[in-house]
Amino acid sequence: MTADLPIPPPRADATEVPVFFISDSTGISAETMGNALLLQFPTVPFERRLIPFVRTVEEAREVRADLDAAMDGEIQPLVFLTVVDEAVREELRQTRAPVIDFVSSHLSQLEARLGVAGDHAPARLHGVGDSRRYNRRMQAVEFAIEHDDGQSVRAIEKADVVLIAPSRCGKTPTSMYLALMHGIFVANYPLVDEDLADEVLPQSIAGIADRCFGLLTSPQRLSAVRSERRADSRYASLAQTRWELSRARRVYDVHGIPFVDSSNKSVEEMSTLILQSLARRGTSSR
Repeated sequence: MTADLPIPPPRADATEVPVFFISDSTGISAETMGNALLLQFPTVPFERRLIPFVRTVEEAREVRADLDAAMDGEIQPLVFLTVVDEAVREELRQTRAPVIDFVSSHLSQLEARLGVAGDHAPARLHGVGDSRRYNRRMQAVEFAIEHDDGQSVRAIEKADVVLIAPSRCGKTPTSMYLALMHGIFVANYPLVDEDLADEVLPQSIAGIADRCFGLLTSPQRLSAVRSERRADSRYASLAQTRWELSRARRVYDVHGIPFVDSSNKSVEEMSTLILQSLARRGTSSR
């Protein structure tokens, strides 16, 4: 058995690899499947660009020109493709850029195995055909937007999970990912100095503590993120972030709230842990 080779750390001067997600619909499928592969290369930096709703040969020709131009850059791009129409797909596949086509080989294999030709409708590929699932995801996104950062507590009892944390710990992107990709109704609520000092949950969510999930990060990372907004402020100081995070951890312990450290995990990884917690606690009614 060969020993596992250590993964080298990313170079400080590494140049981002351009990545294009190209779709004849919203691009959710291309991004989801493409990012699932890119996550296997944690030391490689990527610059992602979504190009949705490419539905005509003329549009595909314009996109192909952009891809060919990108090939003349310092680093070759990667292209993830979910396009069902054969003429549009073939136009895009003629680019000089390397293309990972999620449709052509898999669809033809299914057609051969099933003995039935697919209808090659974009809506089928991108999940709109399952209207119930699609509508639920859209409702979840609307709920997450309304209940972002404690802006509203209207109908908050409908939340499957309430993410809580000090400001800028990653509540919003995690909420949106859970809503868009999994149809989970998520509210997120900030823990402010008064809550942290008294080791209490905000009154608006105290009654649904069994649905709360906490986020933490490192004091250094939180300070750096906050400095992008308010440099040289008390809000961004290392002393403040250390205090807030230590008190947040205390709140989670006192109230029995599960939590995850976001400093070393992707949104996808955190979302998986939250979904597992929901399943164990049985708090999701949907």
